Formats: sequence, structure tokens, C-alpha cells
Amino acid sequence: MANKDLVIVGAHGSPYSRKMRAVLRYRHIPYRWVVRGSREDRDIPDVPVALIPVLVFDDEAMIDSTWQITRLEKEYEGRSVIPPDPALAFIDELLEDFADEWLTKAMFHYRWAYQADIEKAGRVLPLWGKIDMDAGSFEQMSEMFTARQVGRLAVVGSNETTGPLIEESYVRTLRTLQDHLHQRPFLFGRRPGRADFAVYGQLTQLALFDPTPAAVSLEEGSRTIPWCHIIEDLSGMEPSGADWDGANDLAPGVSGLLAELGRVYAPFLLANASAIGAGSEQVDCEIDGRPWTQKSFPYQAKCLGWLRGSYGGLSAGARATVDSMLAGTGCERLF
Repeated sequence: MANKDLVIVGAHGSPYSRKMRAVLRYRHIPYRWVVRGSREDRDIPDVPVALIPVLVFDDEAMIDSTWQITRLEKEYEGRSVIPPDPALAFIDELLEDFADEWLTKAMFHYRWAYQADIEKAGRVLPLWGKIDMDAGSFEQMSEMFTARQVGRLAVVGSNETTGPLIEESYVRTLRTLQDHLHQRPFLFGRRPGRADFAVYGQLTQLALFDPTPAAVSLEEGSRTIPWCHIIEDLSGMEPSGADWDGANDLAPGVSGLLAELGRVYAPFLLANASAIGAGSEQVDCEIDGRPWTQKSFPYQAKCLGWLRGSYGGLSAGARATVDSMLAGTGCERLF
């Protein structure tokens, strides 16, 4: 058993922080929630990159929600968020990456491309770390924080050319989730996997906080709104092994999300990896028949490498099952 006083350092406006806090709640892992920028945050060990959430174990502080989940699976028994079927576990991993690395583009785009969203984020997000901040400090921090975040839009690939593509992908994802939630409460059956928590994390901002995408969510995927509130705290749920779907009885929503991944995220992953391999600082490619340009992203090249490593580690039988699930989605070209 790992440290009973696990510490998670995060922020309410961070989709990855909300993702990991929900995982800890569901898995009944005792933790202490520390808000980034709060007084309690001063005693947290340093990490190589200033990202959140940070999980503080007995022996180290670590970032990256995907690897945090992996470590928790090794150190805490029961209530796993990884399907026991290797083929499903791989699809779960793939969809987690889609949410973490593609759906987050919609989150960042909507928050910092629309004036109403910019104003709300600028007026609220700085106060989560210190609600009693004096007016002068707040105005200064709000202005600085907003300018920095708007300036980072290009990093995630949001611009006048790509913006409509990002929004269209978000709408299709909402519609797919809306249809899926008519049949299953979670992506892989009646208990949540990694991908559920990853999608939920992004939707805590898109569907619950930022006004423009929240309105879109209500119109195109209203079931995702109560779904987010449900996943926020699943500590009272009592899952069983029978709650996982089998590889042959998945709901169509999983195939729909894989098709969206293949349509928009797969071509970006391949183009980004090529740009990184060539030493280029810019990705220029075509996604969904339209041009896509953004700064190349080394981390997402690593994501593709990790996914390929997981695929290569599958048994022949599990790989054949995965291949049949990916056939025709556009994802197969990744492997």
C-alpha cells in the first residue's frame, strides 16, 4: 500500500487536475487536495516542468496524468480504471490520449478565442488560488494571466484557419457522446475507464465552465452535462468485473470516437511526428480536407511513440482484435 496521505496539487480550472481528482475519488485512494498558488502549495516539492496536477508520493512528486494513473494502478489494488481485456485496455489508452491531446485543443480554443470566455476565465481563474486577493493584485494578475494564455493559442493550433475545424470536431464528439450515453453510462460499459476520466476532465471546462462551449454542449450533447457531475465523485459506486463490456459488444459510441480520432487527431499525430523527426518547428498538414498549421509539439510525438509501444506489446490475438476495431476508422494508419 502506498502513502495514505497522497497529495494532489491542482486547480479547479485545470481539466487534468479534475481528471485525476475524480480518479482518486473513484478508486478510494486517500488524498489531500492542494490548490496551485495557495499557501499550502509552498511546501510541495519541485517537478521538472511546472505543470499540474502534481501527485506527491512518498518518494517523489510527478506530473503527467497518464503516467500518474499507471503508477496508481501498480500501487493501489481494486477499482481499476483499466479494462482487463488487453484489446479494450489499448482502445481505452488510445481514447484517453485523444481526449488529453486533441479535445484539449477545443478547451483551450474556446476559452481564449471568444471574448465572453476570456472575460470569465480572467475574472475567475486567478481567484481559485487566493480568494481573498486584494483588488489591485487581482487586476494585475488577471491582466497578466489573460494576456499570457491568449498568446499561447498558437501553441495548441488555434487560429483563424483551424478554429472552425476544432469547433466542428467538438460538435461531432458531443453528438457521439450524446448517442452513446443513451446506451451506456461509461465508454466501456457500466464502470469508468481512463478515457472516461480524460473526456470528463476536458468537459469540466467545456461543458461546465466556459460559456461558449457550454452553450454548444447544451445544444448538441446535453447528457454530457449531468455525466460530468456524476463522474466528479464516483466514490459511492460499487463496480464489478461484469460491468466491463466485452470486445465484441461495445456500444457504437466507441467506434464513433475512434472515427473522430482517425479523422482529425491521427493526421495531426503523424504530421507532428514527421516534423519533429525532421527538426522542423512547424507542422503543416491537411486535416479533414483543410490546411492545419501549428508549432510542432515534442510531447505529442512521444505520445505516438508510447501508443505504438503499447500496440507492439499486444499478443497476436489481442492485436487482431484491435485491428478489427480500428479498421476503417483512420486510426489504423498510426500503427
